[in-house]
Amino acid sequence: MTASLTDRAPGVLSGRPALGRLVAEDPADFAAYRWGREALLSRARDLPAGFGDLLDEDAVDELVSRRGLRTPFLRVARDGTTFGDRMFTAGGGVGAGVTDQVSDDKLVALFADGATLVLQGLHRVWPPLLDFAQRLAADLGHPVQVNAYVTPPQSRGFDDHYDVHDVFVVQVAGRKQWRVHAPVHHAPLRDQPWTEHREAVAEAAARAPLLEVELSPGDCLYLPRGFLHAATALGGASTHLTLGVHTWTRFGLAEQLVAEAMTLLASDPSARQSLELGTAVDDPDATAGDLELVRTRLLQSLASVSPDAVAQRMASQARAAQRAAPIGPLAAARAADGLLPGAPLHLRRHLAATLAECGSDAPVLRSRAGDVTLAPPEVPAVRALLAAGRSTVDELGPTLARRLLTAAVLTGENTPT
Repeated sequence: MTASLTDRAPGVLSGRPALGRLVAEDPADFAAYRWGREALLSRARDLPAGFGDLLDEDAVDELVSRRGLRTPFLRVARDGTTFGDRMFTAGGGVGAGVTDQVSDDKLVALFADGATLVLQGLHRVWPPLLDFAQRLAADLGHPVQVNAYVTPPQSRGFDDHYDVHDVFVVQVAGRKQWRVHAPVHHAPLRDQPWTEHREAVAEAAARAPLLEVELSPGDCLYLPRGFLHAATALGGASTHLTLGVHTWTRFGLAEQLVAEAMTLLASDPSARQSLELGTAVDDPDATAGDLELVRTRLLQSLASVSPDAVAQRMASQARAAQRAAPIGPLAAARAADGLLPGAPLHLRRHLAATLAECGSDAPVLRSRAGDVTLAPPEVPAVRALLAAGRSTVDELGPTLARRLLTAAVLTGENTPT
Protein backbone atom coordinates (compact mmCIF):
# COMPACT_ATOMS: atom_id res chain seq x y z
CA MET A 1 0.00 0.00 0.00
CA THR A 2 1.31 3.46 -0.91
CA ALA A 3 0.29 6.75 0.65
CA SER A 4 -0.69 9.61 -1.66
CA LEU A 5 1.72 12.42 -2.52
CA THR A 6 1.91 14.78 0.43
CA ASP A 7 2.70 18.15 -1.15
CA ARG A 8 -0.69 18.63 -2.80
CA ALA A 9 -2.54 19.17 0.44
CA PRO A 10 -1.13 22.53 1.67
CA GLY A 11 -2.20 24.50 -1.41
CA VAL A 12 -5.66 22.95 -1.51
CA LEU A 13 -6.37 23.41 2.17
CA SER A 14 -5.22 27.03 2.22
CA GLY A 15 -7.36 28.12 -0.75
CA ARG A 16 -4.64 28.00 -3.40
CA PRO A 17 -2.80 31.23 -2.47
CA ALA A 18 -0.33 31.14 -5.39
CA LEU A 19 -3.18 30.73 -7.87
CA GLY A 20 -4.98 33.55 -6.06
CA ARG A 21 -2.18 35.93 -7.10
CA LEU A 22 -2.89 35.20 -10.77
CA VAL A 23 -6.68 35.18 -11.17
CA ALA A 24 -9.15 37.94 -10.31
CA GLU A 25 -11.88 35.54 -9.28
CA ASP A 26 -12.38 32.92 -6.62
CA PRO A 27 -9.93 30.07 -7.28
CA ALA A 28 -12.79 27.60 -6.86
CA ASP A 29 -14.75 29.34 -9.66
CA PHE A 30 -11.62 29.38 -11.82
CA ALA A 31 -11.19 25.64 -11.26
CA ALA A 32 -14.83 24.93 -12.07
CA TYR A 33 -15.43 27.18 -15.07
CA ARG A 34 -12.15 28.43 -16.59
CA TRP A 35 -9.53 25.72 -16.12
CA GLY A 36 -8.75 24.16 -19.49
CA ARG A 37 -11.82 25.83 -21.07
CA GLU A 38 -11.68 29.61 -21.31
CA ALA A 39 -9.17 32.44 -21.41
CA LEU A 40 -9.23 34.85 -18.46
CA LEU A 41 -7.84 38.38 -18.25
CA SER A 42 -7.08 39.60 -14.74
CA ARG A 43 -6.14 43.26 -14.32
CA ALA A 44 -3.55 44.45 -11.82
CA ARG A 45 -6.15 46.51 -9.98
CA ASP A 46 -8.17 43.35 -9.28
CA LEU A 47 -5.23 41.21 -8.11
CA PRO A 48 -3.82 41.19 -4.56
CA ALA A 49 -0.28 42.35 -5.47
CA GLY A 50 2.07 43.07 -8.32
CA PHE A 51 4.76 40.73 -9.60
CA GLY A 52 7.89 42.81 -9.10
CA ASP A 53 9.00 40.44 -6.38
CA LEU A 54 9.21 37.62 -8.93
CA LEU A 55 11.23 39.33 -11.68
CA ASP A 56 12.04 42.81 -12.92
CA GLU A 57 14.28 44.39 -15.56
CA ASP A 58 17.26 44.57 -13.17
CA ALA A 59 16.88 40.83 -12.56
CA VAL A 60 16.93 40.18 -16.31
CA ASP A 61 20.17 42.14 -16.68
CA GLU A 62 21.70 40.27 -13.75
CA LEU A 63 20.72 36.90 -15.14
CA VAL A 64 22.28 37.47 -18.57
CA SER A 65 25.37 39.37 -17.42
CA ARG A 66 26.41 38.02 -14.00
CA ARG A 67 24.99 34.53 -13.50
CA GLY A 68 27.03 32.64 -16.08
CA LEU A 69 23.98 31.22 -17.83
CA ARG A 70 24.54 28.63 -20.54
CA THR A 71 22.27 27.32 -23.24
CA PRO A 72 19.51 26.18 -23.17
CA PHE A 73 18.65 28.66 -20.39
CA LEU A 74 18.53 31.37 -23.06
CA ARG A 75 17.09 31.52 -26.57
CA VAL A 76 17.21 34.52 -28.89
CA ALA A 77 14.75 35.07 -31.73
CA ARG A 78 13.73 37.73 -34.23
CA ASP A 79 10.75 37.82 -36.59
CA GLY A 80 9.76 34.32 -35.49
CA THR A 81 13.19 32.79 -36.24
CA THR A 82 15.33 31.37 -33.45
CA PHE A 83 19.05 32.14 -33.67
CA GLY A 84 21.78 29.54 -33.44
CA ASP A 85 23.53 29.36 -30.06
CA ARG A 86 26.82 30.72 -31.39
CA MET A 87 25.18 34.03 -32.23
CA PHE A 88 24.70 34.87 -28.54
CA THR A 89 27.25 32.73 -26.66
CA ALA A 90 31.02 32.78 -26.21
CA GLY A 91 33.77 31.10 -24.21
CA GLY A 92 33.78 31.56 -20.46
CA GLY A 93 37.31 32.98 -20.34
CA VAL A 94 40.25 31.95 -18.18
CA GLY A 95 39.46 29.14 -15.77
CA ALA A 96 36.07 28.30 -17.30
CA GLY A 97 36.22 25.43 -19.74
CA VAL A 98 32.88 26.14 -21.38
CA THR A 99 32.15 27.41 -24.86
CA ASP A 100 28.41 28.16 -24.66
CA GLN A 101 28.20 30.76 -21.89
CA VAL A 102 25.77 33.60 -22.61
CA SER A 103 27.62 36.64 -23.97
CA ASP A 104 26.27 39.93 -22.63
CA ASP A 105 28.30 41.76 -25.31
CA LYS A 106 26.46 39.97 -28.10
CA LEU A 107 23.09 40.35 -26.41
CA VAL A 108 23.40 44.13 -26.21
CA ALA A 109 23.82 44.33 -29.99
CA LEU A 110 21.15 41.73 -30.77
CA PHE A 111 18.56 43.30 -28.50
CA ALA A 112 19.23 46.75 -29.97
CA ASP A 113 18.67 45.19 -33.41
CA GLY A 114 15.20 43.92 -32.47
CA ALA A 115 15.83 40.42 -31.11
CA THR A 116 13.70 38.93 -28.33
CA LEU A 117 15.44 37.30 -25.36
CA VAL A 118 13.80 34.16 -24.01
CA LEU A 119 15.03 33.17 -20.56
CA GLN A 120 14.08 29.52 -20.10
CA GLY A 121 13.75 27.39 -17.00
CA LEU A 122 13.76 30.32 -14.57
CA HIS A 123 12.06 28.04 -12.03
CA ARG A 124 15.49 26.41 -11.77
CA VAL A 125 17.82 29.44 -11.64
CA TRP A 126 16.01 32.44 -10.09
CA PRO A 127 15.05 31.90 -6.42
CA PRO A 128 11.81 33.96 -6.28
CA LEU A 129 10.44 32.11 -9.30
CA LEU A 130 11.67 28.76 -8.04
CA ASP A 131 9.65 29.24 -4.86
CA PHE A 132 6.57 30.62 -6.60
CA ALA A 133 6.51 27.91 -9.28
CA GLN A 134 6.63 25.22 -6.61
CA ARG A 135 3.80 26.83 -4.66
CA LEU A 136 1.72 27.19 -7.82
CA ALA A 137 2.35 23.57 -8.78
CA ALA A 138 1.18 22.51 -5.32
CA ASP A 139 -1.99 24.60 -5.75
CA LEU A 140 -2.76 23.24 -9.22
CA GLY A 141 -1.61 19.65 -8.85
CA HIS A 142 0.23 20.00 -12.19
CA PRO A 143 3.94 20.69 -12.90
CA VAL A 144 4.93 24.30 -13.62
CA GLN A 145 7.83 25.82 -15.58
CA VAL A 146 8.70 29.51 -16.00
CA ASN A 147 10.11 31.39 -19.00
CA ALA A 148 10.59 35.13 -19.47
CA TYR A 149 10.21 36.93 -22.79
CA VAL A 150 12.05 40.24 -23.12
CA THR A 151 10.98 42.07 -26.27
CA PRO A 152 12.51 45.27 -27.73
CA PRO A 153 10.28 48.28 -28.52
CA GLN A 154 7.62 47.68 -31.18
CA SER A 155 8.87 44.14 -31.81
CA ARG A 156 6.89 40.98 -32.26
CA GLY A 157 8.47 37.94 -30.66
CA PHE A 158 6.88 34.89 -32.31
CA ASP A 159 4.21 34.33 -34.94
CA ASP A 160 0.72 33.15 -34.01
CA HIS A 161 0.97 29.71 -32.48
CA TYR A 162 -0.44 27.57 -29.69
CA ASP A 163 1.25 25.92 -26.74
CA VAL A 164 0.77 22.31 -25.67
CA HIS A 165 0.55 23.44 -22.04
CA ASP A 166 -1.67 25.95 -20.25
CA VAL A 167 -0.05 29.33 -19.58
CA PHE A 168 -0.41 32.24 -17.21
CA VAL A 169 1.08 35.30 -18.92
CA VAL A 170 2.30 37.78 -16.29
CA GLN A 171 3.31 41.25 -17.46
CA VAL A 172 6.20 42.54 -15.31
CA ALA A 173 7.52 45.55 -17.27
CA GLY A 174 6.44 47.60 -20.27
CA ARG A 175 3.31 46.91 -22.30
CA LYS A 176 2.35 44.23 -24.82
CA GLN A 177 -0.53 43.85 -27.21
CA TRP A 178 -1.92 40.30 -27.23
CA ARG A 179 -4.12 38.72 -29.87
CA VAL A 180 -5.86 35.48 -28.93
CA HIS A 181 -7.81 33.15 -31.24
CA ALA A 182 -9.85 30.06 -30.48
CA PRO A 183 -8.14 26.67 -30.87
CA VAL A 184 -7.85 24.92 -34.21
CA HIS A 185 -6.91 21.72 -32.35
CA HIS A 186 -8.55 21.46 -28.94
CA ALA A 187 -6.53 20.36 -25.90
CA PRO A 188 -3.39 19.32 -27.82
CA LEU A 189 -1.13 16.68 -26.31
CA ARG A 190 2.58 17.30 -25.84
CA ASP A 191 3.44 15.54 -29.11
CA GLN A 192 0.86 17.55 -31.10
CA PRO A 193 2.61 20.92 -31.69
CA TRP A 194 1.11 23.80 -33.64
CA THR A 195 3.44 23.11 -36.56
CA GLU A 196 1.32 20.04 -37.34
CA HIS A 197 -1.57 22.45 -38.04
CA ARG A 198 0.40 25.31 -39.54
CA GLU A 199 -2.11 26.05 -42.34
CA ALA A 200 -5.12 26.02 -40.00
CA VAL A 201 -3.26 28.25 -37.53
CA ALA A 202 -2.46 30.77 -40.28
CA GLU A 203 -6.07 30.80 -41.47
CA ALA A 204 -7.42 31.31 -37.96
CA ALA A 205 -4.88 34.05 -37.22
CA ALA A 206 -6.12 36.01 -40.26
CA ARG A 207 -9.64 36.22 -38.80
CA ALA A 208 -10.85 38.61 -36.10
CA PRO A 209 -9.38 37.62 -32.72
CA LEU A 210 -11.34 36.14 -29.86
CA LEU A 211 -9.55 38.57 -27.56
CA GLU A 212 -7.31 41.55 -28.28
CA VAL A 213 -5.90 43.19 -25.19
CA GLU A 214 -3.05 45.35 -23.96
CA LEU A 215 -1.23 44.01 -20.91
CA SER A 216 0.41 46.43 -18.48
CA PRO A 217 2.60 45.65 -15.46
CA GLY A 218 0.71 43.55 -12.93
CA ASP A 219 -1.83 42.15 -15.42
CA CYS A 220 -2.21 38.40 -15.95
CA LEU A 221 -3.71 36.48 -18.87
CA TYR A 222 -4.63 32.80 -18.58
CA LEU A 223 -4.71 30.75 -21.79
CA PRO A 224 -5.63 27.05 -21.88
CA ARG A 225 -3.45 24.87 -24.11
CA GLY A 226 -4.39 25.12 -27.76
CA PHE A 227 -5.48 28.77 -27.75
CA LEU A 228 -3.65 30.67 -30.51
CA HIS A 229 -1.74 33.78 -29.46
CA ALA A 230 0.86 36.34 -30.53
CA ALA A 231 2.19 39.47 -28.83
CA THR A 232 3.80 42.76 -29.83
CA ALA A 233 5.70 45.12 -27.54
CA LEU A 234 4.26 48.64 -27.32
CA GLY A 235 6.35 51.72 -26.63
CA GLY A 236 9.53 50.71 -24.84
CA ALA A 237 10.95 47.28 -24.06
CA SER A 238 8.52 44.76 -22.60
CA THR A 239 9.04 41.80 -20.28
CA HIS A 240 6.52 39.14 -19.40
CA LEU A 241 6.65 35.79 -17.64
CA THR A 242 5.02 32.69 -19.04
CA LEU A 243 4.10 30.25 -16.30
CA GLY A 244 3.67 27.02 -18.26
CA VAL A 245 1.44 24.39 -16.66
CA HIS A 246 2.17 20.92 -18.00
CA THR A 247 -1.18 19.37 -17.31
CA TRP A 248 -1.79 15.76 -16.45
CA THR A 249 -4.46 14.45 -18.85
CA ARG A 250 -6.90 11.59 -19.21
CA PHE A 251 -4.75 10.43 -22.12
CA GLY A 252 -1.85 10.21 -19.66
CA LEU A 253 -3.98 8.05 -17.38
CA ALA A 254 -4.83 5.86 -20.36
CA GLU A 255 -1.12 5.43 -21.15
CA GLN A 256 -0.40 4.21 -17.65
CA LEU A 257 -3.50 2.00 -17.64
CA VAL A 258 -2.34 0.30 -20.84
CA ALA A 259 1.23 0.00 -19.55
CA GLU A 260 0.02 -1.76 -16.42
CA ALA A 261 -2.26 -4.01 -18.48
CA MET A 262 0.68 -4.98 -20.69
CA THR A 263 2.66 -5.89 -17.59
CA LEU A 264 -0.18 -8.18 -16.52
CA LEU A 265 -0.49 -9.60 -20.03
CA ALA A 266 3.19 -10.54 -20.00
CA SER A 267 2.43 -13.00 -17.20
CA ASP A 268 -0.12 -14.85 -19.38
CA PRO A 269 1.48 -17.88 -21.12
CA SER A 270 -1.14 -17.86 -23.87
CA ALA A 271 -0.21 -14.28 -24.80
CA ARG A 272 3.48 -15.17 -24.88
CA GLN A 273 2.88 -18.12 -27.19
CA SER A 274 4.76 -18.10 -30.52
CA LEU A 275 2.75 -17.80 -33.72
CA GLU A 276 2.56 -20.83 -35.97
CA LEU A 277 5.62 -21.70 -38.03
CA GLY A 278 5.47 -19.95 -41.39
CA THR A 279 2.84 -17.39 -40.33
CA ALA A 280 2.66 -14.39 -42.66
CA VAL A 281 2.39 -11.59 -40.07
CA ASP A 282 1.52 -9.06 -42.79
CA ASP A 283 -1.57 -11.10 -43.76
CA PRO A 284 -4.57 -10.09 -41.59
CA ASP A 285 -6.33 -13.40 -42.31
CA ALA A 286 -3.31 -15.38 -41.11
CA THR A 287 -3.17 -13.61 -37.75
CA ALA A 288 -6.90 -13.05 -37.20
CA GLY A 289 -7.34 -15.85 -34.66
CA ASP A 290 -4.25 -14.90 -32.68
CA LEU A 291 -5.27 -11.24 -32.74
CA GLU A 292 -8.68 -12.02 -31.29
CA LEU A 293 -7.10 -14.13 -28.55
CA VAL A 294 -4.72 -11.38 -27.44
CA ARG A 295 -7.48 -8.78 -27.79
CA THR A 296 -9.60 -10.78 -25.36
CA ARG A 297 -6.70 -11.27 -22.97
CA LEU A 298 -5.76 -7.58 -23.16
CA LEU A 299 -9.32 -6.49 -22.40
CA GLN A 300 -9.32 -8.83 -19.43
CA SER A 301 -6.03 -7.34 -18.25
CA LEU A 302 -7.35 -3.80 -18.66
CA ALA A 303 -10.43 -4.66 -16.62
CA SER A 304 -8.32 -6.12 -13.83
CA VAL A 305 -5.95 -3.15 -13.41
CA SER A 306 -6.56 -1.52 -10.05
CA PRO A 307 -6.77 2.27 -9.59
CA ASP A 308 -3.97 1.95 -7.03
CA ALA A 309 -1.63 0.45 -9.65
CA VAL A 310 -2.26 3.35 -12.03
CA ALA A 311 -1.85 5.85 -9.18
CA GLN A 312 1.54 4.36 -8.32
CA ARG A 313 2.68 4.79 -11.92
CA MET A 314 1.41 8.38 -11.96
CA ALA A 315 3.15 9.06 -8.65
CA SER A 316 6.44 8.00 -10.20
CA GLN A 317 5.87 10.41 -13.09
CA ALA A 318 4.88 13.22 -10.73
CA ARG A 319 8.07 12.79 -8.71
CA ALA A 320 10.17 12.94 -11.88
CA ALA A 321 8.34 15.99 -13.29
CA GLN A 322 9.54 18.44 -10.63
CA ARG A 323 12.28 18.94 -8.08
CA ALA A 324 12.02 19.30 -4.34
CA ALA A 325 12.85 22.60 -2.64
CA PRO A 326 16.55 23.50 -2.73
CA ILE A 327 18.76 22.01 -0.05
CA GLY A 328 22.37 22.81 0.75
CA PRO A 329 24.83 19.93 1.16
CA LEU A 330 26.83 21.83 3.78
CA ALA A 331 23.74 22.76 5.77
CA ALA A 332 22.55 19.14 5.66
CA ALA A 333 25.94 17.90 6.86
CA ARG A 334 25.97 20.41 9.75
CA ALA A 335 22.47 19.36 10.79
CA ALA A 336 23.37 15.66 10.70
CA ASP A 337 26.56 16.19 12.70
CA GLY A 338 24.99 18.45 15.32
CA LEU A 339 21.87 16.56 16.37
CA LEU A 340 20.63 17.46 19.82
CA PRO A 341 17.90 15.73 21.85
CA GLY A 342 14.51 17.31 21.16
CA ALA A 343 15.78 19.33 18.18
CA PRO A 344 13.03 20.02 15.61
CA LEU A 345 13.32 18.55 12.12
CA HIS A 346 11.22 19.35 9.06
CA LEU A 347 10.23 17.42 5.97
CA ARG A 348 11.86 18.99 2.94
CA ARG A 349 9.32 21.05 1.01
CA HIS A 350 7.78 19.76 -2.23
CA LEU A 351 9.43 16.38 -1.69
CA ALA A 352 6.40 14.34 -2.89
CA ALA A 353 7.19 11.72 -0.26
CA THR A 354 5.19 8.51 0.01
CA LEU A 355 5.47 5.47 2.23
CA ALA A 356 5.26 2.12 0.44
CA GLU A 357 4.51 -0.92 2.59
CA CYS A 358 4.33 -3.97 0.35
CA GLY A 359 3.65 -7.09 2.33
CA SER A 360 6.81 -9.07 3.00
CA ASP A 361 9.04 -6.51 1.25
CA ALA A 362 10.87 -3.97 3.37
CA PRO A 363 8.97 -0.66 3.66
CA VAL A 364 10.34 2.14 1.49
CA LEU A 365 10.13 5.92 1.79
CA ARG A 366 9.92 7.17 -1.80
CA SER A 367 10.45 10.80 -2.72
CA ARG A 368 12.06 13.16 -5.20
CA ALA A 369 15.27 12.68 -3.22
CA GLY A 370 15.27 8.93 -3.93
CA ASP A 371 14.30 5.79 -2.00
CA VAL A 372 15.11 5.10 1.64
CA THR A 373 14.59 1.54 2.88
CA LEU A 374 13.18 1.43 6.40
CA ALA A 375 13.14 -1.11 9.17
CA PRO A 376 9.57 -2.04 10.20
CA PRO A 377 9.92 -0.41 13.66
CA GLU A 378 10.74 2.90 11.93
CA VAL A 379 7.48 3.02 9.98
CA PRO A 380 5.22 4.62 12.63
CA ALA A 381 7.61 7.55 13.17
CA VAL A 382 7.98 8.10 9.43
CA ARG A 383 4.23 7.91 8.92
CA ALA A 384 3.77 10.58 11.60
CA LEU A 385 6.49 12.68 9.94
CA LEU A 386 4.70 12.57 6.58
CA ALA A 387 1.36 13.46 8.17
CA ALA A 388 2.68 16.44 10.16
CA GLY A 389 5.55 17.57 7.95
CA ARG A 390 7.82 17.79 10.98
CA SER A 391 9.24 15.70 13.81
CA THR A 392 12.01 15.78 16.41
CA VAL A 393 15.23 13.90 17.01
CA ASP A 394 13.62 12.13 19.96
CA GLU A 395 10.58 11.00 17.95
CA LEU A 396 12.63 9.64 15.06
CA GLY A 397 15.64 8.52 17.00
CA PRO A 398 19.14 9.85 16.29
CA THR A 399 20.06 7.09 13.82
CA LEU A 400 16.98 7.47 11.60
CA ALA A 401 17.08 11.26 11.90
CA ARG A 402 20.69 11.36 10.72
CA ARG A 403 19.93 8.97 7.87
CA LEU A 404 17.00 11.08 6.64
CA LEU A 405 19.04 14.27 6.88
CA THR A 406 21.87 12.84 4.78
CA ALA A 407 19.31 11.40 2.33
CA ALA A 408 18.01 14.97 1.75
CA VAL A 409 14.58 14.07 3.13
CA LEU A 410 14.77 16.26 6.26
CA THR A 411 16.09 19.71 6.99
CA GLY A 412 16.88 21.37 10.28
CA GLU A 413 15.27 24.62 9.07
CA ASN A 414 11.61 25.53 9.29
CA THR A 415 10.92 27.28 5.99
CA PRO A 416 7.44 28.31 4.78
CA THR A 417 5.72 26.25 2.11
